[in-house]
Amino acid sequence: MTIEAVVFDIGNVLIEWQPERYFDRLLGEESRQALFAEVDLHGMNERVDQGEDFHDEVYALAERYPHWRDAIRHWHDHWIELASPEIPKSVALLRSLRARGVPVFALSNFGIGTFAAAEKSYPFLKEFDRRFISGHMGVIKPDAEIYVRLEAESGVAPERLLFTDDREDNIAAAAARGWQVHLFEGPEGWERSLIAHGLLPECDAA
Repeated sequence: MTIEAVVFDIGNVLIEWQPERYFDRLLGEESRQALFAEVDLHGMNERVDQGEDFHDEVYALAERYPHWRDAIRHWHDHWIELASPEIPKSVALLRSLRARGVPVFALSNFGIGTFAAAEKSYPFLKEFDRRFISGHMGVIKPDAEIYVRLEAESGVAPERLLFTDDREDNIAAAAARGWQVHLFEGPEGWERSLIAHGLLPECDAA
């Protein structure tokens, strides 16, 4: 089946997303574990990814846990340090596909405010042909609706989409729609998948 468009997740595919690593540096591993055990930071981030206001969500959560207030506010005030660095080889693969005329889409759980911040630090996020960002859509992966909407808005049939994501649940939801999928475990494996699908010749791959 010919692939008509390639779909990239962003976090841990194009940009490293390891908040625990940042808080380990900030607090030490033991205190970070205590913070994450007591405060549902990832649940808060999921609300942001669904379209809630970034600043308001982080700061409201901080006020509910005054003994963690300063640390929680780092999620907003130092967010770009949580979402870093970029993964250069993945960015090179994105650009190689575009150079060959392959349409490339983004499909990512990302808040409105956080995506705006990321664009300032990572200009390659503006290079996609289409961007499907959960905060703007009001729905997150792995909800089937976000995949259905990408299909409808792009006009590409499910079986002609090739999608990479680092989370198995997101990959499974796409596969259930009939998408071609690749579980991202590093850019080298993704490169091999793109070559295997005939989207990049070995000599052109990053």
